[in-house]
Amino acid sequence: MLDQSFVMIKFIVFALLILNVFAACNSKIEKNKPNIVFLFTDDQTYTTIRALGNDEIFTPNMDKLVKNGTSFTHTYNMGAWSGAVCAASRAMMISGRSVWDANEFRQHWIKGDSIQQTWGQLMKQEGYETYMTGKWHVNAKANSVFDHVIHERPGMPKDAWEFREMEEKFDRIEKLENVDFRTILPVGYNRPKDKNDKTWLPNDRSQGGFWEGGKHWSEVLAEDAINYINTAATNESPFFMYLAFNAPHDPRQAPEEFLKLYDEEKITVPKNWLPEYPDRHLIGNGNRLRDENLAPYPRSAYAIKTHLKEYYASISHLDAQIGKILAALEKSGKKDNTYIILSSDHGLAMGKHGFMGKQNLYDHSIRPPLVIVGPDIPKQKQVNADVYLQDVMATSLELAGVEKPDYVFFNSFKDLAQGKQEKSHYHQIYGAYLRLQRMIRKDNFKLLVYPKAQKVKLFDLKNDPDEMHDISKKYPNKVEQLFKDLKHLQIEMNDALELGGLENYLKSL
Repeated sequence: MLDQSFVMIKFIVFALLILNVFAACNSKIEKNKPNIVFLFTDDQTYTTIRALGNDEIFTPNMDKLVKNGTSFTHTYNMGAWSGAVCAASRAMMISGRSVWDANEFRQHWIKGDSIQQTWGQLMKQEGYETYMTGKWHVNAKANSVFDHVIHERPGMPKDAWEFREMEEKFDRIEKLENVDFRTILPVGYNRPKDKNDKTWLPNDRSQGGFWEGGKHWSEVLAEDAINYINTAATNESPFFMYLAFNAPHDPRQAPEEFLKLYDEEKITVPKNWLPEYPDRHLIGNGNRLRDENLAPYPRSAYAIKTHLKEYYASISHLDAQIGKILAALEKSGKKDNTYIILSSDHGLAMGKHGFMGKQNLYDHSIRPPLVIVGPDIPKQKQVNADVYLQDVMATSLELAGVEKPDYVFFNSFKDLAQGKQEKSHYHQIYGAYLRLQRMIRKDNFKLLVYPKAQKVKLFDLKNDPDEMHDISKKYPNKVEQLFKDLKHLQIEMNDALELGGLENYLKSL
C-alpha cells in the first residue's frame, strides 16, 4: 500500500513538472506574439492623407505610416442598414459578419448574448490583453468585449444629436406651405450661408461638441493610449489596442493653430462638386437626413471650401495626436514587435456629387484609407487590390495566430501586403444602403442601382475615377451583366431586397 502511494506521489510530481514546462512554453509563445494597435478614425475619406496624393492637407504622422508601411488604395465599407453608417461598419468589424448578417447578429448583443464571438474576445482567448478607448457605437457592451475600457464615447457629441430632436417640428413644418424647414435647424447646421456667417465656429469651446469636458476628445484619447502603453511597457503579455477617434466626424472642431494651416480661399472645390444631387430624395438623402443639413442648399463653393477647411483642420489635429501615440510606442520599446493599422469606418462626401455625408455608394463615401505597418510589412508599398475595411479584423487574427472562425466573412490582407498574393480575395465588391441603393464594383466598373428611383448608373472607374460620367446607356450589355452579378451577390450576402422591378428599365437602355 505504501509503495502504491509513493508511486502515485512520483506520478503527480512528474505531471506537475510537465504542466510547468507547457506553461513556460505557452508563456514564451505569448511573449513573442506581436502587439496590435488599431488607429480608427471616423468619417475620414481615402483622399485625406498627404502622402497618398492630397497636397492640400497636412498629415505628417499619417505620412510616416504610409512611408513605413503598406497602403491599400481601394478599401471599401460594405454599407449600412441605417443612416448611422458608422454603427453598421463597426458592427461588421467587431462581429466579422457581412452587412445583413451583422444586422441580424447584433440582436444577440442587444440581449447580452454571443459576446465571446467578438473581435476583442477572440484576441483575449489567444492571450492578449485588450484595451479600448474612444468611440464605440456598437450594441455589444464595450467592457464585455475588452479587458480595459476608458472614456467610451457615443456615436457623436450630444450637440450633433440635437438634430434628432427636430423630428416633430419637421412633421409640422412639412404640412405648412411656404415655410422652409431650414429655419428651425439647430446652431451648427445650414452654414455658412456667406462669408459673414459666424453663427458657429470650430474653435469656439462654448459650443460644446468635442470640447465637452474641457479638453478636445482627440487629445483625451491620445492621453489614454499613452497611459496604457506606458503601463504595458512593463508587462509580458501581448496587447491589442482599439483606439477609436470620433474625429473628423462633425462637429468638426479643432484648436486655432490647426485652423490656421488652411485658407479656405486656396482650397480646391472637388471636380465632381454639384449644387444638389438630382435623385437625393429617392435614395435616402432627403431633408431629414442629418448629415446633408450641415451645409446649405444649393451647395455653394464657399460653403464647401469652409467645410473642407474645418474637415482638414480636424484631421491635422487628429494626426498630431497619432504622432504622440507613435512616440510613446517607440519610447516603450514595444514598437519593433507591434503592428499598427490605420483606417476609418467609411469615407465622406464633403461636397462631392452634392452630398455632405456617407449615405451614398460613391467612392468618396464608402472608401476610407487603410495602412498597415509592422515587422514583416513592406515599406512605401501601395496595393491596388480591392479589400473590405472589415478585413482588418481577420488580418489582426492572423497576425495574432488566431484561427479565423467559420462565421467570419472577411479575409486577411496580410498576404496582399507581403506580396504573396496579388489578386483580391473578392471577385467583386458589394455595397448597400437601406433598401434604396445597391452597388457592385467589378473589373474597374461600378453599377449603382436605385430601386425606388427606378434608375441605374454605370461608371468606368479606370477612366473616370471621380464617377462623373454615367455610361449606362452607352454600354447596356455591361449594365445587364453587372446587374445579374449583383443579384447573385445578393444571395451570398443574404440580401432580401427584390430588384426585379428594374428589369423593364434595363430593357429600355
